[in-house]
Amino acid sequence: MEIRPTTDKDLDVFVDTVHAAFGLFPEAPVEGGGRWWSALETDRCLLALTADGRPVGTAATYSFELTLPGETLVPAAGVTAVGVLPSHRRQGVLSAMMRHQLAELRARGEILSVLLASEALIYGRFGYGPATYTARLTVPRHKSALTVPRARETAGAPATGSGNGSVEVLRRAECGEILEEVYDRYRRAQPGALSRPHRWWALRAGQPPISPAPRYVAVHRAADGVPDGYASYSIESGTLTVDETIATDDVVFTALARFVLGHDLVSQVVFKHVPPEHPLRRQFADFRAGEVSGDMDWLWVRLLDVPGALTARGWFMDGELVLDVDDPFLGEHGHYLLTVRDGMADCVPTDREPDLSLDISDLGSVYLGGTAPSTLVRAGHIRAHHPGAATLADALFRADRPPHCLHWF
Repeated sequence: MEIRPTTDKDLDVFVDTVHAAFGLFPEAPVEGGGRWWSALETDRCLLALTADGRPVGTAATYSFELTLPGETLVPAAGVTAVGVLPSHRRQGVLSAMMRHQLAELRARGEILSVLLASEALIYGRFGYGPATYTARLTVPRHKSALTVPRARETAGAPATGSGNGSVEVLRRAECGEILEEVYDRYRRAQPGALSRPHRWWALRAGQPPISPAPRYVAVHRAADGVPDGYASYSIESGTLTVDETIATDDVVFTALARFVLGHDLVSQVVFKHVPPEHPLRRQFADFRAGEVSGDMDWLWVRLLDVPGALTARGWFMDGELVLDVDDPFLGEHGHYLLTVRDGMADCVPTDREPDLSLDISDLGSVYLGGTAPSTLVRAGHIRAHHPGAATLADALFRADRPPHCLHWF
C-alpha cells in the first residue's frame, strides 16, 4: 500500500473515494459554491492506494488557528475527510494513514491536531480526546420569558455589555462581511474556537451560515452602530432553529436570544449549539423552560508536541505537576515537569516521580480546560499518585471560560 499527498489533479478522485467510503454521492454543484470539499487544501490531503494504484482511503487536514485558554492563538491541523472503502476496512489502512498524517504534521512543526469524530470509538486509539462539548436547547415559546437581571452595575464600574444596542434582520446574502468580521472577533477570545479562513466564507464551504443555504440573520449592533453579534436562523413548521449565536459578550448574547425567542408565529425555538454552563438557562423566568438534548462531544484534541502545547496556552494559577504521559499509538512515553509561574508555563523532561499518569488522549481532553482531570481520575483513566494531585491538576488546567467550538469541518 502507498500513502501519498494529493495534487490538484487528484481532487476528483479524492472526493469520489471519500464519498464512496461513506456510501454517499457528491451533491450537485450549486450556484455560489457551497460544496464542503471546495475548501480542501490539496497539499494537505492523503490518498491510500493499493499496489496496483487503486484509491482505497483518504485523509486530510485544514489549516486553522485554535484559541487556547488565555486568548493565545496557535496553528491547528483540522483532520477531516477520513474514510476507507468498505472493501478494505479492518486491514490496517486507517491506522497507516493516521500514522502517516501525524508524522507529516510533526514535520510541519505543528504542535496539535483537532477533529470532529463521526464515531466516538474511532479516534481515541490514535491519541485524540474529547475536549469541547455542546448541546441543543429547545424552548417552548409560551415558556420563553426572560427575567430582568437582579444584579445592577455599581456606579463607576465598567459596562458589561451592549445594553443600548439594536437588532436588525438581514438575509444571509446581505451580510457576509459582517458575519466574517464578527466571528473572527468572537473566536479570538473564546477558548476552543477555531478560525474560519476567508476562503471558507468566499467559497461558501461548510454549514450555515457559511453555506449558501437560505437563512435570516439577526445582527446585533452596539450603540455606536458597530456589529458585535449575530444569530443565524431558519423557520420551518413553527420551529425557529438557530444555527449559531455569535456574541462578543453575554449581554449581546442575551439580546439576540431575546429577539429570536420573541419571534411571532413560532411554537418553539431551538438553539443548536449552546456551550456547557451557559447562563441562558438561568435567565428564563421558568428554570425548566429550556430542555437540553443532544449533549455531545465536539472538538477532539491530539497533542503532537507535549512541551510545546503545554507552554503555548495561558494558565491562571502557579504550581508544579509531573506528568507521566503514554502515547501507545506512536510508541512514545515521557515524564514532564510542568511549572507554572505568573501565567506562563515551562515544561521539560524530568526524572522526578510523577503526580499523574495519563494517556496522550487524556491529556488532549484536559488541555483546553473543558474536562477536569479529577473526572478522568474517577473514571479510572488517569492515575493520581498521591492525595491532592487531582485537585491541583484541576486548578492548574482550568480555563478562564469553558471552551466551546462551533465550527464544523
